[in-house]
Amino acid sequence: MVPCISTQSNMSRDISSIHSWAGSYYISHDKRWENGALSITKTMVRFTSDQTKERLASFRLSNIMQIKMESSSFIFSTLTVLENGNVKHWFGSLKPNRVVVYNVLEHFWRERLLSPSYETKGAEPQGTKGRELIHLVAGAQRRLEDTGMVLHHQGEQFDNMMQGLDKIESDLGIADKCLSQLESPSWWPFPKAPWKTQQEAKAEDAARAAATAAAGSGSGKNKVIASIPALVSSGGESDLKPGCLVVMLSSLELRDTGCQLLHRFERKEVDEIRAHNPYEISVRQRFIGKPDVAYRLLSAKMPEALAVLEMQYKQKVEYTSEFTAFRSTPAASPCGAEGSVWTEGLQQGCLETEVPMEVPAGELSQLQVHVLQPAVSQAEARELRQMLMQLKTLALEAETELERHDDVLAAVDSSTDRATLTMDKQTCRMKKLL
Repeated sequence: MVPCISTQSNMSRDISSIHSWAGSYYISHDKRWENGALSITKTMVRFTSDQTKERLASFRLSNIMQIKMESSSFIFSTLTVLENGNVKHWFGSLKPNRVVVYNVLEHFWRERLLSPSYETKGAEPQGTKGRELIHLVAGAQRRLEDTGMVLHHQGEQFDNMMQGLDKIESDLGIADKCLSQLESPSWWPFPKAPWKTQQEAKAEDAARAAATAAAGSGSGKNKVIASIPALVSSGGESDLKPGCLVVMLSSLELRDTGCQLLHRFERKEVDEIRAHNPYEISVRQRFIGKPDVAYRLLSAKMPEALAVLEMQYKQKVEYTSEFTAFRSTPAASPCGAEGSVWTEGLQQGCLETEVPMEVPAGELSQLQVHVLQPAVSQAEARELRQMLMQLKTLALEAETELERHDDVLAAVDSSTDRATLTMDKQTCRMKKLL
């Protein structure tokens, strides 16, 4: 029964980890290397032995002081992590290679240092103010979604108007040819003078080019919705390199650390966005007869971008079973290394909000009001941030649709003027024939 229990606990650790690698850990007091798995979670770095299933190393990302790739005459291709208190951890034989592990650890460590408020010490009270704000933003989001649907329907009506005007112009062109045949003398063997045909063809081409330029100008498709630092790979997990993901209204751009474009996915070219866990996704464009184009992205800020991608790509976003298992795994428990910090933070929070025993009568009501009004928790703030990102996406899409409506209306105006002028000319020509 004991081996079965240890296996289940190991599986739960693998599920809760963002990424894991096979490798070895140096045990200093025994002066030996132990094979196992190095894994990283939202807040922790762990190493678990393959033989004993024992956790040989476990420390928080916020306690890391330095991450280095080192080597010596005795130890080759090692990765060292310096923790608070001058505790040094040695990791070797990392697969696929230590550069990838270094990039991932350094990325999550840097993002953790840049956003220390993301790591909470304990359970936070769910304040009524935060819930009210979330309900207000959710209502605004629903109204904006309804507005977007109405704008989309109006855009379809404008497109139908343009198709009708194009048909009218085509019919007017046929009528012009018929009138030219009626106007030409009986001895003229051609229906129309050739130089007139060339001139009118050039005029029509110029008018179409101007309409196309007017339709393409002023569009807001290149507006940036979100940009996050990420680790980008095009060849699997062995090629993760620092870069960034830029989410636009009409495309997804993958860039390196020098802001050089690695690849650009147009919105219609994206066939699948698969979420492996809240911090890792893969984007794929399928082809027939040649290999697919696929990129894998890993980022500490991926939940922010994933909320935007859900709004933009909807049916194309797929969630794996690992994603569901990761979400169902509790982030902290009352026992273990993280649980002790959770308990300490909760006790400290209780001590900070403790009401004194002796308070003057005039100040008691103000103090009670201050204690009974909780602030917005970190979880609510993160939820509000994601909802605001979705609102930004909807607002930018509505703005782009309105700009497209302006372009279409301008094209309708010019096309109507041309059709009216052509009809007036043809009416005068028909009157002359009578």
